[in-house]
Amino acid sequence: MKTFAGRKLGRKPGHRSALLKNMAESLLQNEKIITTFPKAKEIARTVEKIITDAKAGGFNAHRQVAKAIHQELIRRKLFDTIVPRYLSRNGGYTQVIRNGQRTGDAAPMAVVRLLP
Repeated sequence: MKTFAGRKLGRKPGHRSALLKNMAESLLQNEKIITTFPKAKEIARTVEKIITDAKAGGFNAHRQVAKAIHQELIRRKLFDTIVPRYLSRNGGYTQVIRNGQRTGDAAPMAVVRLLP
């Protein structure tokens, strides 16, 4: 079994990687999502790595990003609008803000957003 660096989030590795990829796509598409705090911290790590890979430019950068982001429109938005915004910044592309507790089960909630 493949080892996983980071939180397990109560899921098996395949489900966890699919969850992170889907949430990363949602964050890149909408530039802000609301989720539980542990998931928010993992999504922030994942998206930081994706943006850093995309900033390298070139064919290999497109291939690395395509591993995580499957939708062509979101990849195009990443390379055309998001990456140019962060060319002068060395990391720190996301912000995680605590957002109280969920009503049903009192899970800690957070907002993850891309910085302007």
